[in-house]
Amino acid sequence: MTGESRDGLRMEEARTSAHRGASAPAEPAGPGHPDGAMDVAHEDMPRRPMTRRAIVALAVFLVVSLAVFYFVLPKLTGLRSTWNRINNGDPGWLGAAAALELLSFLGYVALFRAVFVRRTTRVGWRESYQITMAGLAATRLFASAGAGGIALTAWALRRSGMERRVVAVRMIAFTVLLYSVYMATLVLDGIGLRTGMFGGHAPFGFTVIPAIFGAVVIVLLGAITLLPAGFERRLQSAAQGSGRVARLLARSADGPASVAEGTRAALSLLRSRDPALLGALAWWGFDIAVLWASFHAFGQSPPWSVIVMCYFVGMLANVLPLPGGVGGVEGGMVAAFLAFDVSGSLALVSVITYRAFSFWLPTVPGALAYWQLRHTVAGWQADGSGRLATPGELAS
Repeated sequence: MTGESRDGLRMEEARTSAHRGASAPAEPAGPGHPDGAMDVAHEDMPRRPMTRRAIVALAVFLVVSLAVFYFVLPKLTGLRSTWNRINNGDPGWLGAAAALELLSFLGYVALFRAVFVRRTTRVGWRESYQITMAGLAATRLFASAGAGGIALTAWALRRSGMERRVVAVRMIAFTVLLYSVYMATLVLDGIGLRTGMFGGHAPFGFTVIPAIFGAVVIVLLGAITLLPAGFERRLQSAAQGSGRVARLLARSADGPASVAEGTRAALSLLRSRDPALLGALAWWGFDIAVLWASFHAFGQSPPWSVIVMCYFVGMLANVLPLPGGVGGVEGGMVAAFLAFDVSGSLALVSVITYRAFSFWLPTVPGALAYWQLRHTVAGWQADGSGRLATPGELAS
């Protein structure tokens, strides 16, 4: 990491620490303080993602989903022959799909370490694997838009000794780095398809609309970063003794101010030119390649530009309140491929195969990683030797 970028990160974390002290005085005194250590040690695991009731509901959901896929869909008119194609998939391409999915997860772990793991930490490669895999399992199975994975990841990082506010800023930075690739690709691929720069059919609703959406998100994010440091504190100070509207405005500034801090932290990380940040590209790129390999396993693959656009359009269904977007993602992807004049039967069998590798296969190691993470955190609590990492150490 360059000196300039390291200084930038330290400044961001220092502002974060100052903000924490100003806006949350009830928080423990600071790094190494006994009350601070006690706060971490007694912080409960997120209850929503992995309660006993949720696990039972998940088991029922998995059984029903598998029953629908294997017993209901093949009976529908016109789908029997399509479903039978799964038995004739090319083993070589299916093996390549499995290997590509593994590389995608390795990219995710690399990005996690680039953002969260600094000099003073208990989180090594083993712990990084446990946190990311357990978080991804929670994201897929329990909450929309990644809320379950975020809660689980934040809990584990807090128990490792990282300050709450630092975790929040770093989580935002991680999300910005990951999804900036998503939004930028929507813009570039949508424009490329519509202008004929990339090969393939270019329906307006599946090229221009996604490109506009991605551009709006990027512009809004850029505008938020222009908020001055301490913006939230200034509004809170101005609201002291003012009317209800002013106080409401001050409280509503917390979200944009936090996003601004996290985005500036992400930009500082990018200036460091850490190769591990390429994990964001690897996460999306290799996962898309799994879909590409799935098409090759059953027939001819559409152009890369079409696969990329249909992939990202289908992934928008993850914001729906469905476990892992199951049903929504598959339906969105297949509909997008149909709009690009891809054979419906080929699209259906390829998308289902892709989801088997991307969604179903990782749930087993993800569940195992969750239980391993519980034991790891219990060990951290039992040894009693840890302390809260300071912002300066986290930025080193």
